[in-house]
Amino acid sequence: MTEAFRVLPQLAAEAASCGAVTHVGFDRADRDVRAAEHWFVEVLGDQRDRVVACTHLLRVPSPHVAFSIALPSGVEVDLPPVPDGLAAAAALAREEHLSGQGGRAFAYPGRDALVGTLSVAEILSLSAIDRVTVMGGAPATPETLVETRDHVRPLWMAGHLTLVTLPHVGGRIAPFEMPEEIPCCSLH
Repeated sequence: MTEAFRVLPQLAAEAASCGAVTHVGFDRADRDVRAAEHWFVEVLGDQRDRVVACTHLLRVPSPHVAFSIALPSGVEVDLPPVPDGLAAAAALAREEHLSGQGGRAFAYPGRDALVGTLSVAEILSLSAIDRVTVMGGAPATPETLVETRDHVRPLWMAGHLTLVTLPHVGGRIAPFEMPEEIPCCSLH
């Protein structure tokens, strides 16, 4: 696949090129991850299952949440311009995503199928996640059961979209990131 880049908003022509994936960094200086995700999911609309969109916790120019998104050919997202002073942070988010070294995916192909208890093999076959790791436990096998808690947020690590898990009851594993106790809406 071809890689392309442009800090928003001018990306429609590049996203339309055949076979290309356009990686975009975007920043509004959000302070709250959950609220930022909620806004971005609304912007994505019915495209959210066709993209990989990530949050990035950045410290420049001050602590805040930035976004990155991989747009396959034919997918367009209408985002406002990046505010003055945030272009470098948006570019950093884009670089982390593009290199596979950073970003927490909140929208990705197959995300909605990852509910209930699934095997590692099912997670890998149903979604864009391509690796499952276990912190503090035995390595996961394809048959290892994952209690998704209906909240699966993989991270870009070493070039792989990786679900980080912890040991759970009954020999199962569960995502490291816990869902918030009070859901804000059905999108998360």
